[in-house]
Amino acid sequence: MIKQLPLSFGQADKKDVRTQFAALCYRVKNDKIQVLLVTSRGSGRWIIPKGWPMDGKTPTESAAIEAWEEAGVKGIADPRPLGLFSYSKILDEVEHDLPCVAMVYGLKVKSLARDFPEAGQRTRKWVGRKKAASLVDEPELARILRDFDPRAIY
Repeated sequence: MIKQLPLSFGQADKKDVRTQFAALCYRVKNDKIQVLLVTSRGSGRWIIPKGWPMDGKTPTESAAIEAWEEAGVKGIADPRPLGLFSYSKILDEVEHDLPCVAMVYGLKVKSLARDFPEAGQRTRKWVGRKKAASLVDEPELARILRDFDPRAIY
C-alpha cells in the first residue's frame, strides 16, 4: 500500500471543483453493520461527516478529525478510500454553489462522545446501510453506503 502524505495547498479559483474528505463511520452490532449519519448545519439533511482538506494532514487524518468535530466519533480510519461522491455546496458568502467531490474513508467507531465541537448544531443517528442510503440526497453516496461491507474489505 502507498503511504499517504500530508497535503499542502495553493490558491484555487472560486469556481474550481473543491475536494473534501469524508468519514463513513460504522460499527457492527449483533452481526449487523450500522453507519452513523449526522445532519448538516444548514438544511438539516442527513450526511456523513466531511470537510475541507487540512494543511499538513493526510486525507485520512482530515476525515477522522471531521468525524470527531461533527459527530463526536473516535475510531480507526482506513487509509484506503471507499469511493467518492459529488455534490454542490451552498455557501452564504458566495453567489454561486461550489462544486465538490468528497473522498470517503471507512472509520470503525471505537467510542462516541456526548460532548464534541458541533454537538449542539447536529443530530446523529445509527442506521442500517439500506436505510442510510435512502436518507442521503447524493446518489453516489447512497451507492457507497448501500454497498459498504467492512467484513469484505478489511
